Amino acid sequence: MDPFASTTAQWPTAARVRFDVLRATILAAAHDASVGTLTESLKWGQPAWRPAAPRTGSTLRLNWSAAAPDVLTAYVDCKTDLAERMARLYPDLPNDGRRALGLAVTGPLADQAISHLAAMTFTYHRKGEVRG
Repeated sequence: MDPFASTTAQWPTAARVRFDVLRATILAAAHDASVGTLTESLKWGQPAWRPAAPRTGSTLRLNWSAAAPDVLTAYVDCKTDLAERMARLYPDLPNDGRRALGLAVTGPLADQAISHLAAMTFTYHRKGEVRG
């Protein structure tokens, strides 16, 4: 069963479609980074991914909000430097520099950036982590 179905069912079609594409990108990045099994769950009512193995990486969340209907927001732990790294590496991506990155619901997809963010997040605590 899809742990996100009830949450994303409430989103507009364009946000659901983009979410599905981003989810596939996130899962592929975890596979490519060899982090093992990812736990998919809702954190604060938002779709979230985290490596099942302890001390491997951090949590990545993705959410849509009616307050910003044209954006899916990716969230990283604010106690990490992940958003800061992303701001430096991908200055064209809307980023608060602390924990939130904006991803357009329509238009070109920043799939390389999201893949890189997922890999860095899921290997954050692992020696030899993916850097940026």
